[in-house]
Amino acid sequence: MPLALFDLDNTLLAGDSDYLWGQFLVERGIVDGEFYEKENQRFYDQYLEGSLNIMEFLAFQLQPLATHPRTRLEAWRTEFLQQKIEPILLPAARELVEEHRHRGDTPVIITATNRFITEPIARRYGVEHLIATEPEMIDGEYTGGVSGTPCFREGKVERLQDWLQTHGETLAGSSFYSDSHNDLPLLERVERPVAVDPDERLRQEARRRGWPVTSLRKAEV
Repeated sequence: MPLALFDLDNTLLAGDSDYLWGQFLVERGIVDGEFYEKENQRFYDQYLEGSLNIMEFLAFQLQPLATHPRTRLEAWRTEFLQQKIEPILLPAARELVEEHRHRGDTPVIITATNRFITEPIARRYGVEHLIATEPEMIDGEYTGGVSGTPCFREGKVERLQDWLQTHGETLAGSSFYSDSHNDLPLLERVERPVAVDPDERLRQEARRRGWPVTSLRKAEV
């Protein structure tokens, strides 16, 4: 069946779950507020600019997972989902996922944000298949490291290729929806790339290449 690939942050969500998780940790006093908030913003700005060093960011972002037991992390995550994620779930995004499902396509969320954060969000959209950055685990607890290739930029293409081989799928008839110029390596690989509420660089590139530009947040773009 054709694949319907979806970026998550600022595409299916009206916000960035990675960034919001950092805000949640600061607000709950789980991390050093002033330092963490400053670094969280710095990395987010770099992401928007296209200059993010993904390994440097992940060393920062995954460190709290290694500091606390998994049971406590999962309790915090439940609060995070209620406080930060539920308000930015997009009804139009749900409708788009269901539209593809009814066509017989296979929905897949593919995101640079780590699985700890994104797995329950994918479930809220009813999407079974999730390709995400994988936090390393040993003996059931997070180490703060990364397992395998981060699912970012060219890494998204690599991780998708691995998934295709594992599931016996191809990119024939595939679509990919994204907001970010960081996803250009994958947008170039699919048959139907779609820019969703795109950043300015992706908007310009989409129009130059004749790709559809749409919005899941408002009637017109």
